[in-house]
Amino acid sequence: MENLKDIVSKFEINEKIVDVKPMGEGLINDTYKVFVDGFEKPKYVLQRINNAIFQDVDMLMDNINKVTDHIHSKNKNTLQFLKTNYGNSYHFDGEKYWRVMVFVPDSITYQLVTPEYSYIAGKSFGEFESLLSDLKKPLGEIIPDFHNIEFRLKQLRDAVAEDRVGRVKEVKYYLDEIFKREEKMTLGERLFREGKLPKRICHCDTKVNNMLFDKEGNVLCIIDLDTVMPSFVFSDYGDFLRTAANTGTEDDPNLDNIDFNMEIFKAFTKGYLEGTKDFLLPIEKENLPYAAMLFPYMQTVRFLADYINGDTYYKIKYPEHNLVRTQAQWRLFEKAEEKESEMKSLVLGY
Repeated sequence: MENLKDIVSKFEINEKIVDVKPMGEGLINDTYKVFVDGFEKPKYVLQRINNAIFQDVDMLMDNINKVTDHIHSKNKNTLQFLKTNYGNSYHFDGEKYWRVMVFVPDSITYQLVTPEYSYIAGKSFGEFESLLSDLKKPLGEIIPDFHNIEFRLKQLRDAVAEDRVGRVKEVKYYLDEIFKREEKMTLGERLFREGKLPKRICHCDTKVNNMLFDKEGNVLCIIDLDTVMPSFVFSDYGDFLRTAANTGTEDDPNLDNIDFNMEIFKAFTKGYLEGTKDFLLPIEKENLPYAAMLFPYMQTVRFLADYINGDTYYKIKYPEHNLVRTQAQWRLFEKAEEKESEMKSLVLGY
């Protein structure tokens, strides 16, 4: 770990660094606990930034610094990042990009998705958006068109036109069903062009395990800020429900397992509307059910495009994996679509 200690020493840390140990099993970034002299528990966190995914590291860290500075200015808890000894927000060692943040002691993360935690998540991510709703400094779009359904449909059309591995014929049913709903599901982008729907600063990766809790179960802060960028509120709302309200798994081969859990929907929606009450516009609120349908629809489009392209983006465990994912996400979309009127009544009732 001598090399990692050397990297940590590039940051504004006055204590003697005694050890650096791996932390967690992050899918995107490599993360380490940093121990210093005189402390039994970790004092800092060292993280390698995955610049294959986040290619503009300057924009990434600029976004994060603007967000955390703004939240700190309101005396609210958020992550705290250190500068390097030479005043930068990250260190480049010639090959890799690194950052250091203060370790949040006695904090816990949960994987559990229950109505109780869904309510807490809705309220916490809503409050996160609310805290940033008056941030005047512009943020960059760190992953361009990440949640742009028109862009994702264009990718699907391009895949179909090329049909590089001859799979289009076998998925005609799903293509027909997707394009049949295209006008309905591109509503958000049209409302934005018409000037009716604003872009907000959103987290764009809303999961229960992206919150830190204290031992009493109170939320300390929102974490994993790499994807924070301008987007519609539909991103934070719909993306959470796509995974949390699914009674099956994302790649469930048994479609009978899949339904859209309305108890999770009710709890998350209640919390989210409480958290966003200070800024959410009527047009944003009334279209939350649309967002709940949009994200399984969009993920179907992405999985299907990758299957048609010959599995070039998502890692697969077997040849039909992306097709199974497509089928599972489409079933989730259908189940959400069946509950659209019920969702609308519930949202208007809050």
